[in-house]
This record gives sequence, structure tokens and C-alpha cells, in this order.
Amino acid sequence: MKRRDGSVVQAIKSRLNLVDIARRYVELRRAGGRWMAPCPFHQETKPSFSINEEEGFFYCFGCQASGDLFDFYGRINGLDFRETLEQLAEEAGVALDDWKPDPRAQQEQSLRRQCLRMYDVARAHFVGNLAKREGQECRDYMQRRAIAPEIIESFELGWSLREWQSLADTLRRAGFAQGLAVKAGLLATSDSGRAYDRFRGRLIFPIKSLAGQVIAFGGRIIAEDDQAKYINSSDSPIYKKGDHLYGLYQARRAISQHKVAMLTEGYMDVLTLHQFGYNNAVGVLGTALTPEQVKRLSGFCSTVELLFDGDNAGRKAALRSCEMLLVRGMRCKVVLLPQGEDIDSLLHGAGRDAFESIRNEAPDGLDFCMRSLAAQAPRDMLDWTKGFLAQVEQPELLSYYITRLAGGLGLNEAELRDSLAERVKAHAAAPAKKPVARGHASRDREIMTFAVRYPHCLPQLQEAGADLVLGTEWARTLWDKIERHGAEEVVDHLSEREKTFWIRCRTGEVPPLDNEEGELAAVRHMLADMQLKVQSASCMAALRQQMGGVSDPAADIELLRALQETLGRSHE
Repeated sequence: MKRRDGSVVQAIKSRLNLVDIARRYVELRRAGGRWMAPCPFHQETKPSFSINEEEGFFYCFGCQASGDLFDFYGRINGLDFRETLEQLAEEAGVALDDWKPDPRAQQEQSLRRQCLRMYDVARAHFVGNLAKREGQECRDYMQRRAIAPEIIESFELGWSLREWQSLADTLRRAGFAQGLAVKAGLLATSDSGRAYDRFRGRLIFPIKSLAGQVIAFGGRIIAEDDQAKYINSSDSPIYKKGDHLYGLYQARRAISQHKVAMLTEGYMDVLTLHQFGYNNAVGVLGTALTPEQVKRLSGFCSTVELLFDGDNAGRKAALRSCEMLLVRGMRCKVVLLPQGEDIDSLLHGAGRDAFESIRNEAPDGLDFCMRSLAAQAPRDMLDWTKGFLAQVEQPELLSYYITRLAGGLGLNEAELRDSLAERVKAHAAAPAKKPVARGHASRDREIMTFAVRYPHCLPQLQEAGADLVLGTEWARTLWDKIERHGAEEVVDHLSEREKTFWIRCRTGEVPPLDNEEGELAAVRHMLADMQLKVQSASCMAALRQQMGGVSDPAADIELLRALQETLGRSHE
């Protein structure tokens, strides 16, 4: 996409404030000219996460995470740039026509907006039903299940009436076409083609995006009949099964603060955990844990507590979930519930102390995997181990896991490493970057630090010859970008490495931008010093060449005078 003044990125940044977006995930406090909070990207207790609101950048003094609005939103939500752009553009009300020339783009965006509005109308409809006389049976059910009023309000639980056309009529009165409501997954069609309320006669659990918008629903029957106990929204223009987690919108701040998420399987389990003070609990929405959900969680925390039933199915699900978390370098624990119990029955029946006792005995995820594998045939154990290690991308993690698994499963570590030798060799054989002279790198960093802090001073640096002495490719490239795009637009053209350097120079652990003349004088002095040394070396080389050839007294004297003058200036 084109990143220039008036582009989509600039338009979004002009309408959305990084501080306002970050407040959804962390508790920000003003500290001088910056906003500070505990970092949402690594585990800490002291606030090291800083936002420079004027510059529009964030920087963590602990883990060195840095970036702009797009980097923050994408990283914390586990999104790639395209997904980040689309979501922020929608929130800012910016059209993506110029960036995505596909003629269907505008139509898709319009469809998404209509679906979001429909789901908001449906949410209000279901919540309203709960307060009506017809909602008494659902209120009685929730009372029997001991769901607290504050949980009902926080999660916006609702009731879908037993009537066939209640929601359909509401959507029609709001101006939405029946076909669109079917496409969005709110209505279903009978064999005769007639649309009806898909969730009729069910307790409704709204599923929200991280922006707080309702994008899907889950529904549970409240009476014993032959229907499926739970049904969930099908895939739609705004929702894809396996991408989202139930309760993540409500739990996001607690997870970011404590760097731990509790992951369970059911809607009721999530509600009960929150009711008992476990505000970092989320649910997998009726599917097995997916890579997309793991990616989304990893943007908030580094540790996940897996809460599963203690039966065979629960253990298998826990093993697979551990595998998915561990290969990404996350830590996990496995809390297996007693046979016949779920979170809801355990906490309401035995109480919090009983639950805490089980949590305290929960094994580490890798230990749980090894215990589970110990009961399998040796061949199955080895196949799992090799399959697991093949998914690990970081070489450092690979070595750690090989040692742990070999020791814990009684495997030969050397043979295990040999079986992965080709992969290790391929990593080791990756072409090394050409080394840069240490002096060049240090000098270039000093020049470019000033250029980034005071980009309007580029002409003065050029006068001093700074651009001519840059010896590293990254420094020359960054200089060219600043010169070509200017301070206002250059950030949108920087690579990840360049953007990190830019932010650290302006927002990180650096002095305030209030000593421009002093810093410029220091760079000029450094450049002048370097030029004098170059001149001195040139004079010496010329003198040596002259002495090796035919003697020319006049030229000898001239060279000696030039050398003396150069050396004299270098000692001033």
C-alpha cells in the first residue's frame, strides 16, 4: 500500500489515538509528558511501558517492545498487518478503496458494517427479552444456576423467546433484509424456505470482539428436550469459528496485568470463574483449541492454565492444547477436574478452596505431556516427540525441549539430536551477515541517532559531510528515507528494524529533545575529528610515496607543512 500524506494509514492515525486504544488493555497513568503502565507484552509488576502521545509511539523499557498504533493493536490482538489495517480502518471510518483495489472490497466492508449493526440490534433484543414477562423462565433458570446479577450485566446475557419469528420481526422493523440476517447466521431457513429464529428458546451468550462489538452468539437450552444443548453462530462476514475466545473482551485487562490466562471449554465455566474472582478466564467456544486462538492469547500473556475434565477425552484435549502452546514458547499448566465435576459444579459445590487445592497440584505442561506419553507404546511416544519438535521454530527452545524430553521419557538425547541434525545444520548454515567495522557502526549510530532525533537538521549534517561518511548499509538506507520522505511521513516507510531505532531514539531511554545545539555541536566535532585523521593519513601516505621515489625538495617541504598543519588542528 502507498504510505504517504493522505494515505489510509495517516488517515487512521489522525482519527484514532494510541492512548485511547491502549487504555482498553492496560491501566495508563500520566507521568510527566508520557503515559505509563505495566507492559502488556511481558510479565512485570512495575510500569515500564511508556506511550509518547505526541509522537504516537509506545516503548517498553523492560522488553524493548516498541511501535506505533498499528504495531500495538496488531501485536496485542495477534493480528497481521492486513487484519490490523482492516479493523482500525473500520473503527476510524476510513475507506480502504485505495489500499485494496479489489472491486468487491467496498461491498465486503459494507456487509461487515451491516452485520455488526444487526448483531447489536439482536443483542439489545435478547437482553430486553430477559426483563420481559416471557423471560421469567430464563431468569428462574439463571437463579437455579446461581448466576450473579453483575455477571448477567457484565456479559450481557439474554433470552431468545420461544416464538419462531420474534427476532426476525425485530430485524425487519430495523430495516434489515431477511436474506442478510440468514447470511449473518442470526436466522435459519426451513425446508420450505421460510426464515425463523435460529436461537429460539435459549439462554444467549453474546460473543464480542476485542473492540467490544458483538460478532456472534452462543445459545443454551434451559429445559430438558431433544435439542442440542448448545448451538453457536456459524461462520459469517464478521465471525470465523476458531479465531475468537469467549470472554476475552471482559478478561483482557486481567490477563494483560497478570500475564496468565485460564482457558476452559464452556460458557458457564467462564461465567462461574469470573463470578468467583478469576477475571482472567476465557473459553474456546465449542471447538478444540486452534492455532489462531493460541496466537491471540500470546498477544496478552505468556502462561495459560488449561482447565479440562479429568476423563480420557479431557486428557487428550489437554495434551493437544499443551503441544500447541509449548511450541510457541508459552508456558502452561494443566488443571484436571475430578471425574464427574466441571468448573461450575466444583466452585458452587465444593468452593474456592477446593478449586485452589487442585490448581496448586497442577503439573507443568511439558511434565503433563511426558506423563501422558509414558503410558503409550514406545513407537507412539517417539513419533509424538519428533512431531512436537518439528513444530518448534526457535532453535534455543528446540535444544531445551530435546534435553527435557529425552530425560523425561528415557530417550537417547544424542540419537534424538541426530534425527534433527539436518534442521539444525540448515539453521547453522544460514548465510552470515558481512561484519561491519566496529568504529563505523558506532559512528553511524551516533550520526543517525541525531538525524532521527532532529530530522529537520539534515541540511546541517550534510554540510558537515555526515552523509558521506556513513559506512553501514542500514544507516545509508535510513538517511535516504529521511531525506526523501521528511520527518512527517518517513515513519510509514520504515522497516521494523528502522522503526524500532526511530522510536528508541525519540521515545526510549534517551534525554529529552531540548538540547539540539549541544548535540549538533558534538556530532560536528566528531565529524571534524574524523576528517582530520583522514587528511593526516593521506598526507603521510603521500609523503611515504614521495620518499620512495625521486627526491623533490620543494614537494617534500610542501607535504611536511600540510602534515604539520593537519596535526596542529587535530590537537586544538
